Amino acid sequence: MFYGASEFRGEEAYATAHYSHPGVAITASSGDAGYGAEFPAAGRDVIAVGGTSLRQEGGWTQTVWSGAGSGCSAYVAKPDWQSDDGCANRTIADVAAVADPNTGVQVYDSYESPGEMVFGGTSASAQIVAGVYGLLGEGADDASSFYAGAIFPSPSPVLTDVTSGSNGSCTGHGRFADTSLAYLCTGETGYDGPTGMGTPAGTLGF
Repeated sequence: MFYGASEFRGEEAYATAHYSHPGVAITASSGDAGYGAEFPAAGRDVIAVGGTSLRQEGGWTQTVWSGAGSGCSAYVAKPDWQSDDGCANRTIADVAAVADPNTGVQVYDSYESPGEMVFGGTSASAQIVAGVYGLLGEGADDASSFYAGAIFPSPSPVLTDVTSGSNGSCTGHGRFADTSLAYLCTGETGYDGPTGMGTPAGTLGF
């Protein structure tokens, strides 16, 4: 799903009714406006997909894309497979892929004006992750398959950890700043809001 909107009261029941399909992987873009939670990425049973900037500088490097959405849901309870301390409810995102339009996905358009174009946004990253689940086949249909990597020794062969970059301010200001919440808007070792558990390294390990 490459759409999103502001959260709303009653969204948890709405998400259960419309976005919960056991055995079917449902990906949702986390948003392109930087730090802040959106629905349906906040849904308990979807895979919330954040975004990175992907650059080739000798090797390939990834940082948090400044536009990627992340944050704490105001209404959806925390799934049992999430254990971060800074968010009492559902935390966004779960995983990520390239989303920066400046470093995005190259596509050949064969309609009307043929040519190469580059697309981005978490609309693109959500589709990339959906493709990974499609290649995985049966047995991987929700976000918990990514979080399982958290219990394995680091670095995980399954995910590429994104440890730098930011999508906004989430810690407060001045003497009221709570630096323990920085992971909600900043790339860090292990789980962080903008990129979740990291970016899939193909289908290795799933």
